[in-house]
Amino acid sequence: MFERLQGLKGRGKESCFLWGPRQTGKSTLLKKLFPKSQLFDLLLSDEFERLLRRPELMREEILSRQGGTGPVIIDEIQKIPTLLDDVQWLIVNKQVSFILCGSSARKLKRSGTNLLGGRALRYELFPLVSREIDTFDLHRALNHGLIPRHYIHQAPQPLIHAYIGDYLREEIAQEGLVRNLPSFGRFLEAAAFSNGAIPIYKNIAQDCGVSEPTVKEYFQILQDTLIGRFLPSFQKRPKRRVIRSPKFYYFDVGIANTLLNRKGLTPGDELFGHAFEHFLFQELIAHRHYSGKEYPISYWQTTSQLEVDFILGDPEVAVEAKAVKEVSSRHLKGLRAFCEEYKVRRAIVVSLDKAPRTTDPIQILPWKEFLRQLWDGEIV
Repeated sequence: MFERLQGLKGRGKESCFLWGPRQTGKSTLLKKLFPKSQLFDLLLSDEFERLLRRPELMREEILSRQGGTGPVIIDEIQKIPTLLDDVQWLIVNKQVSFILCGSSARKLKRSGTNLLGGRALRYELFPLVSREIDTFDLHRALNHGLIPRHYIHQAPQPLIHAYIGDYLREEIAQEGLVRNLPSFGRFLEAAAFSNGAIPIYKNIAQDCGVSEPTVKEYFQILQDTLIGRFLPSFQKRPKRRVIRSPKFYYFDVGIANTLLNRKGLTPGDELFGHAFEHFLFQELIAHRHYSGKEYPISYWQTTSQLEVDFILGDPEVAVEAKAVKEVSSRHLKGLRAFCEEYKVRRAIVVSLDKAPRTTDPIQILPWKEFLRQLWDGEIV
């Protein structure tokens, strides 16, 4: 249904990891790209049980297969970390190519398992982006989120609630990532109030009834399981006093909406503006990886509250998200201040304006035009 931009470009015959949150479409993508590949799906209970009990079975089956085409695929590799020893042996001694798919490397790292000693490339699959959807609907994206099943569903809220429950049950409880699951569930909701903002660990700890170090560990779990990420602050040679703490974002705007009980977002609503900024962050993060450019993304904020949402490069482009139908001078203060302090190639406000315009040195781009330029490689 969707033509995914992540095609594992540049992999050739090299082995690789493909990471991504649950239900972003990793398994579907791999079945489409490599329909004849040998597959070990560790989500299947019988497959998981037999390989957990006798991991050498995988090696024996791979060696006995004749005429196989494409890489060997192991889905949800983090469930049985010991398989990586045989994977490495097969790569080194038999030149077998693997794609190792999963939603979290945390268990692999914690178990002390090797991650193939640099022998495998790393790729990520994100929720859908605008370029992958033929008839992209901004209103639907901001309300439903961009996990494929959620985006296309007419009433996704039960699905999203189930997704959060499955994450707690399967990713957190089964993998033994936390001891106190109820407190972690409360943390997910408390962390949502920091979405697009700087988390105040002390306040979140009080809300969840845990210590500040525990809250920091919980945020690390969100990062390791790809459910959230931090956006660092831009601090290069500041002339003004700047905020140095990172901001936090959940990986999908629909997940944040549900945890915050945000419904029926419409233009003109302050919450619509928050979701709009979050959506643009998702697009930038995905573009950075899918394009292969891997450029830095940060935000800039002074202690006097001048702010730019996204700084791309070092710095190359400054981007401000404004979900308004007509950008005015009051919306440009942060960008103007940043341009006074740093030389950038482009300064852009992404808005709901009907047509592009320029108020030197700032370009005002309708969101559709910004996304077209981004995915056509014209922004960075």
